[in-house]
Amino acid sequence: MSEGQTDVRQLSANALAFVGDAVFALFVRERMLQRFPGSVHRLHTMSTHYVKASAQARIVMQLIPEFTEDEMSIYKRGRNTKVFTMPKNADLSEYRHATGFEALIGFLHLNKEERRLEEILLMAVKIVEQSEQHHDKAE
Repeated sequence: MSEGQTDVRQLSANALAFVGDAVFALFVRERMLQRFPGSVHRLHTMSTHYVKASAQARIVMQLIPEFTEDEMSIYKRGRNTKVFTMPKNADLSEYRHATGFEALIGFLHLNKEERRLEEILLMAVKIVEQSEQHHDKAE
């Protein structure tokens, strides 16, 4: 590690989740822009289906079997971190799972594991998109 470089493993789970939240949101927004060019309001509304805590909890529950031992450790650190604030539209369990997911995304990003990060991000958005398709068919 060079001078001034942070050891990613030493960062708090909340710090990793802080970065992971931004990375995931940017990935989703770029995907929405590519797939559904249109009004910014519509894009924002669509992107919230991916980034809300309940969606991230659903994502992570399906991705857990794909995690390496190291990734599982990071996810659990994030999931088990102390909660200071919570969105009004999420329950505690969903929020904890979402925080664990975001911590993992933040860790992979900061650790420069781009290939693995992209794999997980693509699997994540596909989980939401499949869920949306099933929801649309049920209506």
